[in-house]
Amino acid sequence: MKLYCLSGHPTLPCNVLKFKSTTIMLDCGLDTTSVLNFLPLPLVHSPRLSKLPGWISKDGSINLEKELKECAGRVFVDAQPEFCLPERELLDLSTIDVILISNYHCMMALPYITEHTGFTGTVYATEPTLQIGRLLMEELVNFMERVPKAQAATCWKNKEVQRMLPGPLKDAVDVWTWKRCYSMQEVNSALSKVQLVGYSQKVELFGAVQISPLSSGYSLGSSNWIIQSHHEKVSYVSGSSLLTTHPQPMDQSSLKNSDVLILTGLTQMPTANPDGMLGEFCSNLAMTIRAGGNVLVPCYSSGVIYDLLECLYQFIESASLGTTPFYFISPVANSSLEFSQIFAEWLCHNKQTKVYLPEPPFPHAELIQTNKLKHYPSIHGDFSSEFRQPCVVFTGHPSLRFGDVVHFMELWGKSSLNTVIFTEPDFSYLDALAPYQPLAMKCVYCPIDTRLNFHQVSKLLKEVQPLNVVCPEQYTQPPVTQSHRSDLMLELQPPPMPYRRCSVLSLPFRRRYERVYILPELANSLVPSEVKAGVSVATVSAVLHSKDNKHTLQSVPKPPPVAPSKKRKRVIEEPPVTLSPKPLLSGAVPLEAFLATLQKHGISEVKVEETAEGHILHLQAEDTLIQLEEDGTHIVCDNNEPLRTTLRDLVLRFLQKL
Repeated sequence: MKLYCLSGHPTLPCNVLKFKSTTIMLDCGLDTTSVLNFLPLPLVHSPRLSKLPGWISKDGSINLEKELKECAGRVFVDAQPEFCLPERELLDLSTIDVILISNYHCMMALPYITEHTGFTGTVYATEPTLQIGRLLMEELVNFMERVPKAQAATCWKNKEVQRMLPGPLKDAVDVWTWKRCYSMQEVNSALSKVQLVGYSQKVELFGAVQISPLSSGYSLGSSNWIIQSHHEKVSYVSGSSLLTTHPQPMDQSSLKNSDVLILTGLTQMPTANPDGMLGEFCSNLAMTIRAGGNVLVPCYSSGVIYDLLECLYQFIESASLGTTPFYFISPVANSSLEFSQIFAEWLCHNKQTKVYLPEPPFPHAELIQTNKLKHYPSIHGDFSSEFRQPCVVFTGHPSLRFGDVVHFMELWGKSSLNTVIFTEPDFSYLDALAPYQPLAMKCVYCPIDTRLNFHQVSKLLKEVQPLNVVCPEQYTQPPVTQSHRSDLMLELQPPPMPYRRCSVLSLPFRRRYERVYILPELANSLVPSEVKAGVSVATVSAVLHSKDNKHTLQSVPKPPPVAPSKKRKRVIEEPPVTLSPKPLLSGAVPLEAFLATLQKHGISEVKVEETAEGHILHLQAEDTLIQLEEDGTHIVCDNNEPLRTTLRDLVLRFLQKL
C-alpha cells in the first residue's frame, strides 16, 4: 500500500492511495496563495494601480518593467493571477480510478485533473459538496473573465531571473507549474464526472474495496472517507469539526479499528477560538458603523458567511444596527443563499427541525425579507443605484486580488473611518493588503476556522485508536513563529508518518488475508475431522475461480464422457486424470507409547538420542533410524522394505488422518 502526496498545503490536500489494485485520489485542493504575488484586478480603471513603476534590478541588468510592478516596497506580477496546482509528474494521473472529495474547498483543482491528464474514472462527492463547489468554481471563473488581461508574464519565471528578484517572489516554489484559471466549459465537463453519494452509503470499487463517506461536521455535505477491504481499513480525515455550527455533527465512531488513518485539514488558526473571533467581529463592526464608517468583509460565497449572518441577525437589534444595510455581492450570491436553505437533511438537528415547522433553517431568509440583507451579482447594475452608506459589504475574493472586493478596497481604503475585517484564515492578511499600501482604513483580523485543533485531534485519536497515523509534516513540529509551543503539534505513540509535497510513503502494514467463498455443493461434500476440542479441519480439492477481485472455490469438473465413434479419428488427447489427494496427517508420536509398541513387535534394542527438534531412535539390531520431530517423522532404512512398511504402520497408529 502506497501513498503519493501531490500537495504541500495541509488544508488543501491532494493525495493518491494505491490499495488492493485500485488507485484512489483523496481530494484535489487548489493552492490559491500563489495569487498574492500578483497585482489586483480592478473592475473599474484604477489610476493608482496603472501608475505603479515597473521593476528594474539595482544594477540595471534585469529590466522587467512590463511584467513586474513595485508598490510600497514589494514587487508584484502584473498579469492574470495564476494558481499552484497539485504535482502532476509524480505518477501517471490517467491511471486514477476514482477521486473522493471531502468538502467543496478541496475540489477546486478538479478541472485541471479530470480534463488534462487522460482521467477516465469517477468522482464521488455528496450533493451539497457538488452544488456549492460548482458555485465557487463559477464565481472564480467569473472573477477572472470579467477583467481579462492580455499579457502573460513568463520572463520572471526564469530560474536565473527569479533568483535576482526581491522576496517573496524570489522564494516562490514551482512557478513554472502555475496555471491560469480554467474555463466554465472545463468546469461543467469535470463536474459531469461526479457521482453523488450519501453519508454511510457503501460503494464497491471493482470488488476490491468499499468506500463510504461519513459526516465530518465542517461544512454542508463535508465528508471523511472510509476505504476498506474485508481485512483492512483506511480512514481519511479531512476538514472536520466538533463545534456545533450549521452542518450535521461529525461521525467519530465509524473511524474506529483503522489500520491507517490519513489526517489532513486541521485548523489553520490553532490559537484563535472561533466563538471569541465572532464576538470580536461583531464588536468591531458595531464600533465602525456607529462612528459613521463602512465595513468590508472579504469572504467566500459559502461556508462561514452563513454563520456570520446568523451571528449578526442576533446582534443587530441589541447593538441598534437595525437601519444599517448589509450587502452580499457575488456572481453566485443568490444561489448560495438559496442552496443553504434547501439542503435540510445535511444540517444539524435543530436546523432540520425548523424545516418541518415550516421555517427557513437559516435566519438570513428573514434578513432578506425585511430588506436588511440585499444580494447582488456585482457592483454594476442595480447595486450602484440602491447603494447607501454607512453599510456592511460581504464580497470576494478573500485574497483581495480579484472580485468586487478590489473596488471597495480602492473606494474605502483612503478613510480611517472604514474597517476591513478578515474572517477567512486561508491568506495572510498583511500579504493580502500589500498592494493597497499605504492604507488609511482600519484592518481587523478575526480568522474563524472551525476545523479540529491539536487538542481535539489528540483526544479523537485516543478514542478511535488507529494503528498508524499519516499527516503533513507541518503537524509534526510547532509553527515556525511559535517554536516553543509543543502543544501546537501532534505528539503520538507510535509517532505519525509525516509527508510533504512529492513524497511517496509505503504504508506500514501488509495484507495478510484474502476472503474466499466456497460453493454450497462443495461445502456439502466436506468431511470435517476434529483435531482438538472445538477445532475441526477438512481437506478440500477445488478449482479457484477469480473474477472482479472475488475468489470462489468450485468443485473440480468431471471430464465429459467421450461418445463412441465408428469413424477412425486422430487420437483425442484425454483430459488429465485427477488423482484423489493423499490424506493429511496430524498429531504427534508420543515417545514412551511408541517405544512400548516397538517392544511388542519384537524390537527391543533401541537407543534414544534427544535433539533440538525432537528425538532420534536408533534400532541397533535392524540398523535403522527413526527421527521423531514436531512437524514430521522420518524412517531411514536400507534395503528392508517389509521393516520400513511395518514401522510406517506403527507410526500411523498414533496419527490422525484428515
